[in-house]
Amino acid sequence: MFQNFKKYFLLFSFSLISYSCGIYSFTGSSIPVGVETFQVDYFENTAGGRPGSTVEPGLDRDFTIALQDLIVNQTSLNLVNEGGNIIYSGDIVEFSVTPMAATAEIKAAQNRLRMAVMVSYENTLNDEDNVEKKFSHYFDFPGSLQLYDIKDSALQEIFERITQDILNETLAKW
Repeated sequence: MFQNFKKYFLLFSFSLISYSCGIYSFTGSSIPVGVETFQVDYFENTAGGRPGSTVEPGLDRDFTIALQDLIVNQTSLNLVNEGGNIIYSGDIVEFSVTPMAATAEIKAAQNRLRMAVMVSYENTLNDEDNVEKKFSHYFDFPGSLQLYDIKDSALQEIFERITQDILNETLAKW
């Protein structure tokens, strides 16, 4: 009898604590009060106009989708095309491959793929939450390989890191 009471008491206590904390996600995101929808505007790839950067076809589309997917999967917000309570917009401002180490023959022993995104986060219900910040990450790979050889795995890692950093900065407030 006491065992059952103890179980129910713990369950009730946990439920009460969870409810009193407001809207909370176990992924660490804390959704602002009143926010139900979000939109992710198309992230245009403007990196090609900057020194050392190149234009990678489809990068803009793939990054936009990766950010949408992360927010859908880690929050309870609904994705909308326009009129969202929260709006993510920005540009891909850097996409470059640079040598990081050289061999005795003056060839690249290791290269670094770097991507940077300028993000604007707007909470239409609370202007104090608005953020504008640059996020970046890199992927190192052997100089014997070409970008084409590692592109899929590199972009997956870079997208995962940048999108998680964006979510942490805007919704988790880390």
